[in-house]
Amino acid sequence: MEKTWLNRYPESVPHTIDPDATPSLMEVFEKSVAQYADNVAFINMGHSITFRELDTLSRCFAAYLQNNGLQQGDAVAIMMPNLLQNPIAIFGVLRAGMRVVNVNPLYTARELEHQLNDSQAKAIVIVDNFAHTLAEVIGHTGVEKVLLTRMGDMLPAPKRWIVNFVVKHVKKMVPPFELANVVTFNDALNHGANQTYTRPTIQGSDIAFLQYTGGTTGVSKGAMLTHRNLIANLEQISAFIEPIIEPGRELVVTALPLYHIFALVANCLTFVKFGCKNLLITNPRDMQGFVKELGQYPFTALTGVNTLFNGLLNTPGFSELDFSKLKFALGGGMAVQRPVAEKWEKVTGHVLLEGYGLTECSPVVTVNPPDLEHYNGSIGLPVPSTEIKLVDDEGNEVAEGQPGEMLVRGPQVMAGYFNREEATQDIMKDGWLATGDIAKCDEQGFFYIVDRKKDMILVSGFNVFPNEVEEVAVMHEGIVEAAAVGVPHEASGEIVKLFVVRSDKTLSEKDVIAHCREHLTGYKVPKVVEFRDELPKTNVGKILRRALRD
Repeated sequence: MEKTWLNRYPESVPHTIDPDATPSLMEVFEKSVAQYADNVAFINMGHSITFRELDTLSRCFAAYLQNNGLQQGDAVAIMMPNLLQNPIAIFGVLRAGMRVVNVNPLYTARELEHQLNDSQAKAIVIVDNFAHTLAEVIGHTGVEKVLLTRMGDMLPAPKRWIVNFVVKHVKKMVPPFELANVVTFNDALNHGANQTYTRPTIQGSDIAFLQYTGGTTGVSKGAMLTHRNLIANLEQISAFIEPIIEPGRELVVTALPLYHIFALVANCLTFVKFGCKNLLITNPRDMQGFVKELGQYPFTALTGVNTLFNGLLNTPGFSELDFSKLKFALGGGMAVQRPVAEKWEKVTGHVLLEGYGLTECSPVVTVNPPDLEHYNGSIGLPVPSTEIKLVDDEGNEVAEGQPGEMLVRGPQVMAGYFNREEATQDIMKDGWLATGDIAKCDEQGFFYIVDRKKDMILVSGFNVFPNEVEEVAVMHEGIVEAAAVGVPHEASGEIVKLFVVRSDKTLSEKDVIAHCREHLTGYKVPKVVEFRDELPKTNVGKILRRALRD
């Protein structure tokens, strides 16, 4: 399709980027630590580390890995929430020339075993809260080395002792476990400080991250994201945000976990590149604590998913925060709902920008330009050097303005799924990645997600997109969250069922249906409403429609 979006680019944004601008992420890191050595890089639980300290600690960890049985190209798993140990481990693994395998700490034993075996991980860095899960499966994996850390281990004494004591003995967050041949993360750093670090030669085609897809459809697969893929995406993101940020001066709030591709790239890698601070939030589900922490820092950027923004807006004290330094807030990972975006703008005075990406694209594909005056419901414009086409079920391009499956081509698209040739061929069509998302494009080149192909509800031959039903539902002031799914029906094939979390306990099924009927065509109106105290979500806050359907 014609690249109409290029005409809408802000003047400062180039049409293309050079994915080979830097040989690897190692050089990006080295440049930043040299340029911004004394700047704060990461803050967590009130303690900060500078780029100089991050350089020293990650080098120690890289040296330890290189001198203790691991080779360049080996996979190292990292399983923890947002703690200072996380970026130290990530950059240590990359600087050793090895592959990072990010693991969700809330995985069950079955999920963990699958990912460790599938990625061929040789070592794992894990926080002791989740070590009991590892203990169940380690005997069935190829993991040879366990590096164990505790929540407070990177904090100075006596705070370190207090945090670790409270986590284990007061909150009882560390279930008992038995693991052999364990080395503590801090011991590994101490050993590494006295060992030789050998700077590896890394090619752009080398795998930097084996990033596992959420596994909400079928088995979880490892997307092979190369150094070149990540460099390309950093260049693409930079092209859009460079005009509004000051290198070395920004503070980004990182509430989404770093093991998620969105936070990993949009927060960690991007803001390290620009020599800026990352405020790591360990437990964003504690909304009161999160808001209290936000009150202590002059934050300039914030990323999140719709549920996070919605949660903040509904937490007492959030609207009283100082938003004068905020430059942008970016939503991704799931659709941003209009009522949430409009309330965000009203409360903070800033537009909630929406972007779109997926693990297989490192992840950013489109983003709204920072000069957007108001939320427009779109996922934005394709980032530089990115091509998009919309196709029908036969693979033919659809007419202008019509919805079709979005196919993506660009230097940020993964090398494929690790050891899954068939799955790679299923998603890659003649060099184009099939996203499984139905989108349409307007005359300016803004793209709009209509819905996930697989979540589409078919009522009497008519397509019903869950996003539309959900967005209408949450317009009701008594509804906090909603999820729409299709359920089988004799007459119409499927009907719409709506799961609702309500703030108004007097709200009835009849009220919800009447509200939806005001805003939706008959066949789109939910026929069944089920009230829930909460909706099932992934750890990053995506609502799991499949779990509700099942």
